[in-house]
Amino acid sequence: MMGQMAVGDWRWIALRAVAAFIFGILALVLPGLTLATLVLIFGAFALVDGLFTLGHAVTRGRGSGWGAVWMGLMGLAGIGAGIVTFFWPGITALALLYVIAAWALVTGVFEIAAAITFRKVLNHEWLLVVDGVLSLIVAGILVFAPVTGALAITWAIGFYALFSSGVLAAQAWRLRKVGSRGPAGGWAPAGA
Repeated sequence: MMGQMAVGDWRWIALRAVAAFIFGILALVLPGLTLATLVLIFGAFALVDGLFTLGHAVTRGRGSGWGAVWMGLMGLAGIGAGIVTFFWPGITALALLYVIAAWALVTGVFEIAAAITFRKVLNHEWLLVVDGVLSLIVAGILVFAPVTGALAITWAIGFYALFSSGVLAAQAWRLRKVGSRGPAGGWAPAGA
């Protein structure tokens, strides 16, 4: 069941990659964004990413155990971060950094947990671990050095989003290839 969940939903992961890519490009191309615009762009990204992640967990998660739970919690965290930014758009820069840091922390923990959960299904689960560790690093920087400047933070978030989109796209591509072989194609989980 776990393998079917991961393989069957490569499209959800690809949609998350596209959302992260668009957010990353916007953050890098428009570094002079006002705080209000950055709040709205982050809110939209977190909400879309959360909805896609939750959709992935709900559509393929039935009977797949902790993998669906982790993905569902990660999706709810993204939706929550998006809702907070939309309902309180006038929050201060520091509050926004803490919202982004909390989201990055939760996402990082859940990505590492997903990598461990799917280690027998994915050949390169270390990509999820790297993405999770980067999420934790971004969260740490935002919590412990919040005054590094809005421009530097915008760039850091933009590059993080682009890297994350690459990791997600690579995972979606690999899962698509595995899924296209199907049960009749002799696919077996990694390490089987």
